This record gives sequence, structure tokens and C-alpha cells, in this order.
Amino acid sequence: MSESKPILAIVIPCFNEELCLNTTIQKLLEVLHVLSDKGKISEKSYLYLVDDGSSDNTWNIISDFHQKNPLVKGAKFIRNFGNQKALIAGYESVRALGCDCAISIDADLQQDEWSIEKFVDKFIEGADIVSGIRNSRDTDTLFKKTSAVLFYKLMYVLGAKIPMNHSDFRLVSKKALDIMELYPEKYLFLRGFFNEVGLKTAYVNFDVKPRMAGESKFNFVKLMGLALNGITSFSVVPLRIVSVLGFIMAFVSFLIGAETVFEKIFFHNTPNGWATTILLLCFFGGIQICCLGVIGEYVGQVYREVKARPRYIKDTELK
Repeated sequence: MSESKPILAIVIPCFNEELCLNTTIQKLLEVLHVLSDKGKISEKSYLYLVDDGSSDNTWNIISDFHQKNPLVKGAKFIRNFGNQKALIAGYESVRALGCDCAISIDADLQQDEWSIEKFVDKFIEGADIVSGIRNSRDTDTLFKKTSAVLFYKLMYVLGAKIPMNHSDFRLVSKKALDIMELYPEKYLFLRGFFNEVGLKTAYVNFDVKPRMAGESKFNFVKLMGLALNGITSFSVVPLRIVSVLGFIMAFVSFLIGAETVFEKIFFHNTPNGWATTILLLCFFGGIQICCLGVIGEYVGQVYREVKARPRYIKDTELK
């Protein structure tokens, strides 16, 4: 940390957020101003917005604010790389620009921006990672609530100890950013990484507000992709389950084979088990296909990492 007041960088990933971005930037600048006046952060604290290949007026809004206020900085991707890549780009960029801590928040400000003060207080008290925890999911649909609960419980069972209702609303110290630089993997799952790295962690509860304008960019397909990436990045338990199923199937197959031989020798009525055989073939065939799918996900993860393509490519950066 700086000898005096810490420099805070607020990282905001953006994708087609022209309807709410003006208000978002103004509100976050106000938060920086208030916290600076209270003496909790340096007046050099700033915003860093990452335009994740937007097709609307998002980048023009960021550029206009930058010209008026040097505390608004940002970068534009040449195409859409995804929310997690935008967050990583933001973290890596503010680390290079210089900061004592960085906090990430969504561009729609559904997360309470005034909770940032609580995050900063925890950092000043000595926490290197401060994770935001939603108080409730009242603003979510029934499907999203159910799928979220299943995701967090599944991740916990598989070994990734992610707190329930934890989002990407978090503060991380310069030390945490330095450690993140040591992880070269292209599909780094941030929620898992920051919860397993071992640094001193604190938690802040916050309320979720209705979205100001526009629609959420996280659809079912993207959420499923995030979940699969998290599972394959931080757990090999599914592969072990596949191995156990293999042994069970081999054992059951042996029993069925023994039963067939017994019937052939002593009762000469092998056709009597025809229906059972068909059912078992369908059942075990389904399990085999499922297991191949699990293995395929891991092979695909290895394939993407081996190619070693860049996580993202910046088109323009405003410093």
C-alpha cells in the first residue's frame, strides 16, 4: 500500500452499455470524490472501463469522459472476448498503470456502488481480497435463482470453495494482482482463483438494485459456459467420477455375464433376459456418452490452453 492514502482503481467491463454508461460513470466518479474527501483513498484514484467489443456507442461515451476527466481511463477490444477476459484485462491494465487496490463492478450498477466504501474499509484493515456477497436474489427469475444455487453447491462439492451468492463484485490488493500475473492460463476462472489463492479475505454484503436500462448480457448459454469453465478449471472430481463409473460398469457387466452363462448352462433359456439386456445396453450406453462428454470438456480445456492464444487483444487504450 502507498505510504499515505491508497490509490483505488475501479474496473468496469462494458458490452453494449450505452443506455446506462453515462449515469454509471457519473455515479462512480462521485463515489471516488466522496471517499477521497473522507481521506480513505487517494485523489489519484480512477475508473478503468473495458469495452468488450461493443457494437453501440459505448466506446464513444468512454472517450468523451476521458477527454473531460483524466480519471476516466479505458481500453477497447477489437472484438467481443467475454466478461471474464474483460475483467482480467482490467485487472492487468490497472496493475500496469499503478494502484494499491482494484475493485470490479458491473456497468449496469445493479451492485450497490456505495458499498465500495465498505470494501475499502476492509482493505485498510488488512484484507487483500474483499468479496461481495449478495443479500438476496429477489431481483432474479425463478430459473436464475435455482440455477445459481445449483452452481454454487456443485462447485463446493467439486472442491472449489466459492461462497454462496458471490459475484465478480470484489476488491483485490496489488499483492493479489501480482500473484494473478503468475497464472498464465488463458481461461482463468476468477471467482475460483481469488478464493483459493490463500490471501487474507474479508466479505461485504450488498443489495442488488434493478437494472437502470437495457438488458443483462448474461444469457443461459454464457452462464453455462462460465459454469463449465469454472468446473474444468478448478476440479478434477468429474474425471474421478467417470473412473468410478467405469469400475462400476465393469463389475455390473461381469455379474450380467456370469448370470447369462449360468442360465445357459443350467436352464437353457437365454432369451428370457432379452428385455433386461436391451434396457441395460441403453442405460450403460447413455452413461458412456455422458462420460465421454465430461472427458471431452477437459480435453477441450487442455486444447485451448495448449494453443496459447492471447486472452484478449486491445484495439485502443486511454491512459
